[in-house]
This record gives sequence, C-alpha cells and structure tokens, in this order.
Amino acid sequence: MVLLVFVDLDPQLTALGALGGFFVLRTGVPPRGPLPTLARAYARPRADGPGEVYGDPMTFRVEKVAKSIGAPEARVAASVAQQGLAARLWSIALGSAVVHGQVPDLDPELLRWDPDAGAPDDLWLTEVRARPVSDLDEAVRAGHLVPLSAALRDRYRVSPGLLWGNAGSALAGTVRQLDRWARGHGQPEAGERARTLAAALLAHPDLAGTLDPRTLRRRSCCLYYRVPGGGVCGDCCFERPPRPAPGRS
Repeated sequence: MVLLVFVDLDPQLTALGALGGFFVLRTGVPPRGPLPTLARAYARPRADGPGEVYGDPMTFRVEKVAKSIGAPEARVAASVAQQGLAARLWSIALGSAVVHGQVPDLDPELLRWDPDAGAPDDLWLTEVRARPVSDLDEAVRAGHLVPLSAALRDRYRVSPGLLWGNAGSALAGTVRQLDRWARGHGQPEAGERARTLAAALLAHPDLAGTLDPRTLRRRSCCLYYRVPGGGVCGDCCFERPPRPAPGRS
C-alpha cells in the first residue's frame, strides 16, 4: 500500500507554487497596497468610497477581460472571468488538500484580489489558517462560487447552468493538472487523491450533471466560441462552433 506523505501547511504556502501558476497563493500585504477582498467583489456595487480604487471590482474585472479578448457581449466576458477565478480557487484548495492534507481558510474576507491583473488571477491571503480537507466544498463552492455566481447573474444575466458548467470544467482542469504533476514527480497516489476529492465535490447538486461522468466533457458551453477567433474549448459540449441563428450576429 502506498501512503501519502503530507507537507505541513506553512505560513507562506510556498509548496503550492511548485504545482503551477494557477496554484500560487501569495500571503501577507500586497506590495502595491490594499486590494479589494473577494467579499467586496461579490457584494452589490456601491458608490466609490475611501480606498475604493476600482469602484465595483467585479465590473472592473469583466470589462478588463472584455477588452482583452474582444468579447462581443458582456456576458461572454463575465463567463470567461468567472471560469478563470473558479480555476484559481479550485487549484489552491485542491492543491493544498493533496500536498498538505489540509486547506487554507479561504474566507472571502481574507482573500484579496487584483481585478486589474492578468491571468491567472492575482490572489493574496492575509492570514493563513488551516482547515480540514472535509471543509473543501465549503471553502470553494459555498464560500466563493455561490456568491460569485449570484453577482454575475445579477449584473450580466448569465445562465446559472453555464456558470456551474464553468465551475465543473475548472475543477476537472485542476484535477488534470494535479495528475500531470503527480505522475511527473513519481507520486501517482497524489493524482488519485485529487480525483477522489473531485468526485465528491462534483456530487453536490450545484455541480452534479455539469460534466459527462465518463469523458468529463462539459454539458454546457462557456460562450468562448463567440470571441473572434475563439473556437471551442477542449471539453466543450460542441464539436465545432455553433452557427448563429438567422438575423443574429
């Protein structure tokens, strides 16, 4: 029997950086000064106040993504932005569970986010507190993806099925990345642990049915094919970009 050997959850979370860019979680105070918390980003927009560099951080991010990819409509950019952030959150939590046997407390009030950064999203954890792996679902789906989905539906009328499909796809992508890392470092048991944890996460009603259980191909589309030159993603439900309906560009 192969046993997993965990690395303690260190105050700087340095071990996560070895897994790849999406797994990096910086700690402490960002050198460029205070950044909005993700709790602030999920909240309803409000008038700028003291220290409100970005006004509404979520709207700022979606508009930045829209300009970057040339999105033809705001909900396409909202979908891309949400999937990128979901991938970061799943990577940090699942990577920690596999490497440390614990997950950091990812309370949205503790996580600071730079909506003006490139990809992957720039996240800073102000305080490192260990939580058991049993809190994995609470740390990401309930703690972040539920309020993130609500914020984007409120602002951009994005379909809930699309957003949860993005979340399921992002989780499957995290597992593939962890499995590649595990096989490349002679730790296949780590990849198996990632798959087992992900299977439990995907059983939640919010995520159940978002992916084909046999192929992990998603059952919804993130709309990226509408970006000029975007095409379809590798796990898209479409084999090729759908043709627009008559009279619609």
